[in-house]
Amino acid sequence: MLDNIKAVIFDLDGTLIDSMHVWDKVDIDFLQKRGKEVPEDLFSDLPSGDGLLPMAIYFKKKFDLPENTQTIIAEWNSMALDFYSSLDLIKGAENLLNKLLNKNIKLGIGTSNSEVLTEAVLKYNQIRDIFQSVVTGCSISRGKPFPDIYLTVASELDIPPENCLVVEDTVHGVEAAKNAGMKVIAIYNDYSKKDEEILKEKADAFIYNYSELDSLLF
Repeated sequence: MLDNIKAVIFDLDGTLIDSMHVWDKVDIDFLQKRGKEVPEDLFSDLPSGDGLLPMAIYFKKKFDLPENTQTIIAEWNSMALDFYSSLDLIKGAENLLNKLLNKNIKLGIGTSNSEVLTEAVLKYNQIRDIFQSVVTGCSISRGKPFPDIYLTVASELDIPPENCLVVEDTVHGVEAAKNAGMKVIAIYNDYSKKDEEILKEKADAFIYNYSELDSLLF
Protein backbone atom coordinates (compact mmCIF):
# COMPACT_ATOMS: atom_id res chain seq x y z
CA MET A 1 0.00 0.00 0.00
CA LEU A 2 3.07 2.22 0.09
CA ASP A 3 3.15 2.48 -3.70
CA ASN A 4 3.44 6.20 -4.54
CA ILE A 5 3.29 7.04 -0.81
CA LYS A 6 6.01 9.46 0.25
CA ALA A 7 4.63 10.53 3.64
CA VAL A 8 2.59 8.92 6.39
CA ILE A 9 0.64 11.25 8.67
CA PHE A 10 -0.64 10.05 12.02
CA ASP A 11 -3.42 11.27 14.21
CA LEU A 12 -2.35 11.18 17.87
CA ASP A 13 -5.07 10.32 20.39
CA GLY A 14 -6.41 6.81 19.94
CA THR A 15 -3.99 6.26 17.07
CA LEU A 16 -0.42 6.57 18.36
CA ILE A 17 -1.32 6.73 22.05
CA ASP A 18 -4.13 5.21 24.08
CA SER A 19 -5.19 8.45 25.76
CA MET A 20 -8.97 8.44 25.60
CA HIS A 21 -9.30 7.20 29.19
CA VAL A 22 -7.41 10.32 30.25
CA TRP A 23 -10.13 12.52 28.84
CA ASP A 24 -12.82 10.45 30.54
CA LYS A 25 -11.17 11.24 33.88
CA VAL A 26 -10.47 14.90 33.03
CA ASP A 27 -14.06 15.53 31.98
CA ILE A 28 -15.51 13.85 35.06
CA ASP A 29 -13.13 15.63 37.48
CA PHE A 30 -13.73 18.94 35.70
CA LEU A 31 -17.50 18.68 36.14
CA GLN A 32 -17.42 17.30 39.69
CA LYS A 33 -15.16 20.16 40.74
CA ARG A 34 -18.00 22.49 39.74
CA GLY A 35 -20.67 20.40 41.44
CA LYS A 36 -22.11 19.33 38.11
CA GLU A 37 -23.78 15.97 37.72
CA VAL A 38 -22.11 13.86 35.06
CA PRO A 39 -24.76 12.58 32.60
CA GLU A 40 -24.67 8.88 31.85
CA ASP A 41 -24.63 9.66 28.13
CA LEU A 42 -21.98 12.39 28.38
CA PHE A 43 -19.35 10.69 26.28
CA SER A 44 -21.73 9.33 23.66
CA ASP A 45 -22.98 12.88 23.14
CA LEU A 46 -19.57 14.52 22.78
CA PRO A 47 -18.05 15.66 19.48
CA SER A 48 -15.37 13.23 18.31
CA GLY A 49 -12.08 14.23 16.76
CA ASP A 50 -13.04 17.88 16.36
CA GLY A 51 -10.57 19.48 18.78
CA LEU A 52 -10.61 21.16 22.16
CA LEU A 53 -12.34 24.37 21.12
CA PRO A 54 -15.57 22.72 19.88
CA MET A 55 -15.45 20.56 23.00
CA ALA A 56 -15.12 23.62 25.23
CA ILE A 57 -18.00 25.34 23.42
CA TYR A 58 -20.08 22.21 23.93
CA PHE A 59 -19.27 22.01 27.66
CA LYS A 60 -19.88 25.72 28.23
CA LYS A 61 -23.33 25.54 26.66
CA LYS A 62 -24.40 22.14 28.01
CA PHE A 63 -23.38 22.86 31.60
CA ASP A 64 -23.94 26.63 31.62
CA LEU A 65 -20.34 27.36 32.62
CA PRO A 66 -19.30 30.95 33.44
CA GLU A 67 -15.72 30.53 32.18
CA ASN A 68 -14.77 31.44 28.64
CA THR A 69 -13.64 28.67 26.30
CA GLN A 70 -9.93 29.53 26.50
CA THR A 71 -10.03 29.28 30.30
CA ILE A 72 -11.73 25.89 30.04
CA ILE A 73 -9.13 24.64 27.55
CA ALA A 74 -6.26 25.90 29.71
CA GLU A 75 -7.64 24.00 32.70
CA TRP A 76 -8.05 20.82 30.65
CA ASN A 77 -4.46 21.10 29.43
CA SER A 78 -3.23 21.54 32.99
CA MET A 79 -5.25 18.58 34.25
CA ALA A 80 -4.07 16.30 31.43
CA LEU A 81 -0.40 17.31 31.31
CA ASP A 82 0.87 14.85 33.93
CA PHE A 83 -0.88 11.99 32.13
CA TYR A 84 0.53 12.97 28.73
CA SER A 85 4.00 13.23 30.20
CA SER A 86 3.96 9.50 30.94
CA LEU A 87 1.79 7.89 28.23
CA ASP A 88 3.44 5.14 26.22
CA LEU A 89 2.90 4.57 22.52
CA ILE A 90 0.41 1.91 21.50
CA LYS A 91 2.08 -1.48 21.11
CA GLY A 92 3.78 -1.82 17.75
CA ALA A 93 3.67 1.87 16.86
CA GLU A 94 7.35 2.61 17.47
CA ASN A 95 8.47 -0.38 15.41
CA LEU A 96 6.30 0.74 12.50
CA LEU A 97 7.60 4.31 12.70
CA ASN A 98 11.18 3.05 12.51
CA LYS A 99 10.40 0.85 9.50
CA LEU A 100 8.82 3.81 7.69
CA LEU A 101 11.91 5.92 8.43
CA ASN A 102 14.13 3.18 7.02
CA LYS A 103 12.06 3.36 3.83
CA ASN A 104 12.74 7.13 3.67
CA ILE A 105 9.04 7.85 4.21
CA LYS A 106 8.46 11.28 5.71
CA LEU A 107 6.45 11.33 8.94
CA GLY A 108 3.96 13.88 10.22
CA ILE A 109 1.30 14.32 12.88
CA GLY A 110 -2.05 16.03 12.45
CA THR A 111 -3.90 16.15 15.76
CA SER A 112 -6.86 18.08 17.12
CA ASN A 113 -5.15 18.06 20.51
CA SER A 114 -3.21 21.01 21.96
CA GLU A 115 0.43 21.78 21.28
CA VAL A 116 1.46 21.47 24.93
CA LEU A 117 0.04 17.96 25.33
CA THR A 118 1.25 16.77 21.93
CA GLU A 119 4.79 17.94 22.58
CA ALA A 120 4.77 16.41 26.07
CA VAL A 121 3.85 12.91 24.92
CA LEU A 122 6.16 12.94 21.90
CA LYS A 123 9.12 14.05 24.02
CA TYR A 124 8.34 11.48 26.71
CA ASN A 125 8.46 8.73 24.07
CA GLN A 126 11.58 10.28 22.53
CA ILE A 127 10.09 10.44 19.05
CA ARG A 128 9.60 14.19 18.57
CA ASP A 129 12.56 14.49 16.22
CA ILE A 130 11.36 11.86 13.77
CA PHE A 131 8.34 13.92 12.74
CA GLN A 132 9.14 16.62 10.22
CA SER A 133 5.74 18.25 10.73
CA VAL A 134 3.53 18.33 13.83
CA VAL A 135 0.34 20.34 13.39
CA THR A 136 -2.07 20.69 16.31
CA GLY A 137 -5.59 22.00 16.66
CA CYS A 138 -4.21 25.21 18.19
CA SER A 139 -2.93 26.39 14.83
CA ILE A 140 -5.90 25.43 12.65
CA SER A 141 -9.08 27.50 12.42
CA ARG A 142 -11.20 24.65 11.04
CA GLY A 143 -10.94 21.24 12.68
CA LYS A 144 -11.69 17.80 11.34
CA PRO A 145 -13.61 16.79 9.20
CA PHE A 146 -12.30 19.82 7.27
CA PRO A 147 -9.06 18.92 5.48
CA ASP A 148 -7.05 21.90 6.76
CA ILE A 149 -4.94 20.09 9.34
CA TYR A 150 -3.79 17.37 6.95
CA LEU A 151 -3.22 19.77 4.07
CA THR A 152 -1.04 21.87 6.38
CA VAL A 153 1.04 18.83 7.35
CA ALA A 154 1.45 17.84 3.70
CA SER A 155 2.53 21.38 2.83
CA GLU A 156 5.12 21.42 5.62
CA LEU A 157 6.42 18.03 4.47
CA ASP A 158 6.47 19.31 0.87
CA ILE A 159 4.57 16.24 -0.28
CA PRO A 160 1.46 16.39 -2.54
CA PRO A 161 -1.72 15.17 -0.82
CA GLU A 162 -2.11 12.30 -3.29
CA ASN A 163 1.24 10.94 -2.08
CA CYS A 164 0.22 11.01 1.60
CA LEU A 165 -1.25 8.20 3.69
CA VAL A 166 -3.10 9.03 6.93
CA VAL A 167 -3.64 6.75 9.94
CA GLU A 168 -6.77 7.73 11.90
CA ASP A 169 -9.24 6.36 14.43
CA THR A 170 -12.33 8.59 14.20
CA VAL A 171 -14.96 9.17 11.54
CA HIS A 172 -14.24 12.91 11.37
CA GLY A 173 -10.53 12.18 11.12
CA VAL A 174 -11.03 9.76 8.24
CA GLU A 175 -13.29 12.29 6.53
CA ALA A 176 -10.66 15.01 6.98
CA ALA A 177 -8.05 12.85 5.29
CA LYS A 178 -10.34 11.92 2.41
CA ASN A 179 -11.38 15.56 2.02
CA ALA A 180 -7.68 16.38 1.72
CA GLY A 181 -7.36 13.93 -1.16
CA MET A 182 -5.28 11.42 0.80
CA LYS A 183 -5.45 7.70 1.35
CA VAL A 184 -6.45 6.76 4.88
CA ILE A 185 -6.26 3.70 7.09
CA ALA A 186 -8.60 3.52 10.08
CA ILE A 187 -7.34 1.80 13.22
CA TYR A 188 -9.62 0.22 15.81
CA ASN A 189 -9.83 1.19 19.45
CA ASP A 190 -12.47 0.68 22.13
CA TYR A 191 -13.73 4.24 21.73
CA SER A 192 -14.26 3.97 17.99
CA LYS A 193 -15.94 0.57 18.27
CA LYS A 194 -19.40 2.08 17.83
CA ASP A 195 -18.30 3.55 14.48
CA GLU A 196 -16.52 0.45 13.20
CA GLU A 197 -18.82 -0.16 10.23
CA ILE A 198 -18.73 3.50 9.19
CA LEU A 199 -14.93 3.53 9.42
CA LYS A 200 -14.72 0.40 7.28
CA GLU A 201 -16.94 2.04 4.69
CA LYS A 202 -15.15 5.39 4.56
CA ALA A 203 -11.49 4.40 4.93
CA ASP A 204 -9.30 2.74 2.29
CA ALA A 205 -8.50 0.03 4.83
CA PHE A 206 -9.41 -0.87 8.41
CA ILE A 207 -7.06 -2.58 10.85
CA TYR A 208 -7.30 -3.70 14.46
CA ASN A 209 -3.70 -3.23 15.58
CA TYR A 210 -0.22 -2.23 14.46
CA SER A 211 0.71 -5.80 13.55
CA GLU A 212 -2.00 -5.71 10.90
CA LEU A 213 -0.85 -2.28 9.77
CA ASP A 214 2.72 -3.54 9.48
CA SER A 215 1.58 -6.46 7.33
CA LEU A 216 -0.58 -4.17 5.20
CA LEU A 217 2.22 -1.71 4.50
CA PHE A 218 5.18 -4.04 4.23
